[in-house]
Parts: sequence; structure tokens; C-alpha cells
Amino acid sequence: MNKLKWLYPGMRVKRWIFLSLIGAIFSGAGLVLITNKLRPDLQGTSLGIGVLFFIIGLFLIVIGFRNTIGSIINVLAPEKQDEVADLIYRKHHLSRGPKVVVVGGGTGLSVLLRGLKKYTSNITAIVTVADDGGSSGKIRGEFGILPPGDIRNCLVALADKESLMEDLFQHRFSNGYGLAGHSMGNLLIAAMTQIAGDFSTAVREMSRVLAIRGQVLPATLKHCSLCAELEDGSIIEGESKIPRTGKRIRRVFLKPGDCEPVSEAYRAIYNADIIILGPGSLYTSVIPNLLVRGMADAITQSPAVAVYVCNIMTQPGETDGYKASDHVRAIHEHAGSGLIDYAVLNVEDIPRTLLRKYREDGAVPVAPDIKLIEQMNVKPVKKDLVFKTDVVRHDPDKLAQAIIELIGMIKHKNEKFYM
Repeated sequence: MNKLKWLYPGMRVKRWIFLSLIGAIFSGAGLVLITNKLRPDLQGTSLGIGVLFFIIGLFLIVIGFRNTIGSIINVLAPEKQDEVADLIYRKHHLSRGPKVVVVGGGTGLSVLLRGLKKYTSNITAIVTVADDGGSSGKIRGEFGILPPGDIRNCLVALADKESLMEDLFQHRFSNGYGLAGHSMGNLLIAAMTQIAGDFSTAVREMSRVLAIRGQVLPATLKHCSLCAELEDGSIIEGESKIPRTGKRIRRVFLKPGDCEPVSEAYRAIYNADIIILGPGSLYTSVIPNLLVRGMADAITQSPAVAVYVCNIMTQPGETDGYKASDHVRAIHEHAGSGLIDYAVLNVEDIPRTLLRKYREDGAVPVAPDIKLIEQMNVKPVKKDLVFKTDVVRHDPDKLAQAIIELIGMIKHKNEKFYM
């Protein structure tokens, strides 16, 4: 019955459907005349009349069909009339892209996602939920839900670009009793959690609102805290406190230790073409996901290759003095040796003006010690990945291109091209 509503007055559809039907009648009559099946005695004129009828009919069908589609689009998405062909092409093209699983958190993960969504919509972002600082920490404490901050950043990064929605989700209140410091997106996710009844459903619903390319999953649905054992044997609890101790990290672990991944994460990992760890804070964004029970084993057992995207700069209080091999070693110590197949490393020089700025904060470039990485049975992928602005971070387009090229190389078994 709902389908018949398209024939109601004022829908601006009936006239064009009727025109297409008339066109079909003309075209049919033209074909009959052309094949001389209607009037065999019209040998001299049937061909010309038939061709004329067929052309007129075809023209009417095209006009009717075009305007029918136009009327529907004008009702459903009037602001996107000029983009429809591009949207259809992109959706079809991206749906055939590689299956990519990205594991991490923080701003590094969202940077990678912004680049990858231009190549594929088959993206699964598995995001850490151990954050306990800032707006996320407050919402976690007050509402008893998982911290939404990193989830929010990934949703926005994968959104099928609507700048107004992005600005809304990322807006942070600067004043207001109880609102100062909170992100609007965090509050919306918290509200949706209360409406939907659980965090996982809330994330799916927000994904629909933003029309994201792919899916975003929390690493676990169980509330947990990130703890660190420091070089002097002391234990610190709380993700936001770990980098502030000023002491070298020996290991990190989750409390409680029986957190398990969501089932969708398992499926995505087993069906992936490639699994990417990072970029992001080594001990507080990347490794926490691997501490979720069964996550590291799932990655190891998956037929997909595992790639670690190494940070460009060291992180004060977390990876002071670390080289690229130290990052890889830390991951293997926490999740088992042999987890990583490839390490994507930046080999581009950082501008001196930026280096001075970062050295003042205690950060230096992560040295790409290729030979040590190779000795760990990890293949290095050397690239220029720097985004040249007033901060040092990965360029989303360069990084995504490096990943897509790596997928192509693996599929074609042409490793020499990348060494």
C-alpha cells in the first residue's frame, strides 16, 4: 500500500511515469513496424515510420525516467541533487575496497581513518575504552558508561563528510555549569546510551546519524582501568596518570583482566585483508586493546597480515628515548612475539623549527632502526609520512596510500618494490 503513495496527487511522479509508458508504447510500435510484423503490405514506408516511432518512444522514456528519479531525489535529498551520481559511484566503488581492521585510540587512529575512508568503506575501527581523563572521564564517572571520547573521534573521522555535523560533534563547551570542558559528541553518545539501553547500540545509532563508512567498535564492553608497572616496581592506576609519573614503564595491564572483545571484533579480524595497529600512544592507546582477552590471539590466528604504524615522535612520559624497534618489542612483550608482520616507519626529516619546539617539550623523532626491526622478523616499510603543518603528525593521505600500496604488494607478492 505504501508503494501506491507515489501515485498520490502532488508527488510529481505520476506524470513522468505516464510519459515513460507512452514512450514504451511508441517504441514497441516502432519495433513492430521495423520488423514488418504488423503491416506486411507497408514495405516502402514501415521502416521509416518504425524508426521514427522508436526514436520518439525512446526519447519519451528517457525524459520520463530522468524526471521520475529527479522528483524522488528532490523529495528525499534536495540539497544533494547535484551529487547523486558521485555518491552512487563512491558507494559502489568503496564497497569493493579491501577489508581493513584498525586497532588503537586517540587522535592517531582518527588521522588514519580519515585517509582510509577514501579507498574503502569496509573499515572496522576497534577502539580502546580505558580513557579516564577529560570529558570522557567525567562522563564515565557520572553516567557509568564507557568513555566515549575516542569512539566519538573515530565516528567523526569516518563520517561521509557533513561539516556541520562534524563541528557539532567536536564542539567543546568553554563555560556553563556542568558543561565546561565537555564535548557535544560525548554528551550525545551518553544520551543515546540512555535511550538505547546499552553503549554498543548507541554507537551503532550514532554511526547511522553520521552515515559513517565502516563501523566503530569498542574493544570491550566491560568497564576496565589501565594500570602500569613502572621501572621501580610501583603500580599506577588510570590511563591519564601513567604519562605523568616521570618513570619508565615496565608493562601495562588491564584491571580486571577478564575483559573480552565484542563478537563483531572477532568477525572483522578473521575476515580482514589487513590489520593495522596504531598510530597512537603506545602504552595507553595501542597496547591496551591487545590486553583484552583473546584479542592478540585472534590477530595472530587471522589470515590477514598485521601492520604496526610507528609514531613519528616520542611521547614524553611514555616512550622517552624509544626507537622504532623499542615500539615493536613492547608490543611483542605484551601480546606475543610474531604478532606484527610489517612496521610502517617515517623516514622523512622533520623541519628544524618544529624539532626545536618539540625538544622543549621532551619529544624527539622516533629513529627508524631498520636492521634491528628486521632481526625481529618484522618487515620495515619506509615512507615519507609527515604532515607539514605547525605540528608533527602523520599525513592522513600519505599514510592511507602507504597502507593501500602495502595491501596491493602483499596480494601480488612483489615485496621487492617496498624494501
